[in-house]
Amino acid sequence: MDLKLAGKTALITGGSKGIGRATAEIFAAEGCNVIIVSRNAETLAAAKSAIAQKSNVRVDTVAADLSDSANVDMLAKNYPDIDILVNNAGAIPGGTLLDVSEATWRKAWDLKVFGYVNMCRAFYALMKARQAGVIINVVGNAADTHDPEYICGVAGNASLTAFTQSLGSVSARDGIRVVALSPGPVETDRLVTLMKKKAKDRTGNEDNWKDLLKPLPFGRGATSEEIGAAIAFLASGRSGYTSGSVVTIDGGLSARTSAF
Repeated sequence: MDLKLAGKTALITGGSKGIGRATAEIFAAEGCNVIIVSRNAETLAAAKSAIAQKSNVRVDTVAADLSDSANVDMLAKNYPDIDILVNNAGAIPGGTLLDVSEATWRKAWDLKVFGYVNMCRAFYALMKARQAGVIINVVGNAADTHDPEYICGVAGNASLTAFTQSLGSVSARDGIRVVALSPGPVETDRLVTLMKKKAKDRTGNEDNWKDLLKPLPFGRGATSEEIGAAIAFLASGRSGYTSGSVVTIDGGLSARTSAF
């Protein structure tokens, strides 16, 4: 399906690895220029090289920590004309309420929660002036599963889900669509590393990590490409009547109601 993204420009945060990189590659394959933002200049360079080898589009990279609002302002100043914003930066640590200190909680939210809010504020204003634009917030199904051992992420993702729904409920009047994409477990490097550690702790052999994913729907986590393809579709005119919505891709995990 031609998503009619050719010639557009997308800015993707957390764009050097995992979901962000897969999303950037899919946008580029559709003929969309991409700006990928991450804190790590080395992984950004690798992502840029890989994308440039496959697609004849402009690829810009910016190494920046988006928990610092000055960097958000810098991006808005340097790239005021983007068509699509994909907020994807940030990983919230696991732990129960008693495990997660205030400092850890605030640091995690500074990047994922306040980082998203600040990016939306800066770029929404620019899009409103043009009466055109799409914002996709990559959130997470913890907002629905309410895992008490991931309570900081539960609260953060729930906040961003409500934020996206609220902003997207009225954004059409400004010519803007705002959508949340909420993935469940995705087989990124971060998840694989976590599963290998768990497998080693339990069995002494990290090579058995895939066995820990067998209880998941389809016996696996989602791929970054599956999530990236959904983001590209939601950002395209093919999904032009979608705003204020939360699209969950978790194989049905958050839809379960049985206690067993």
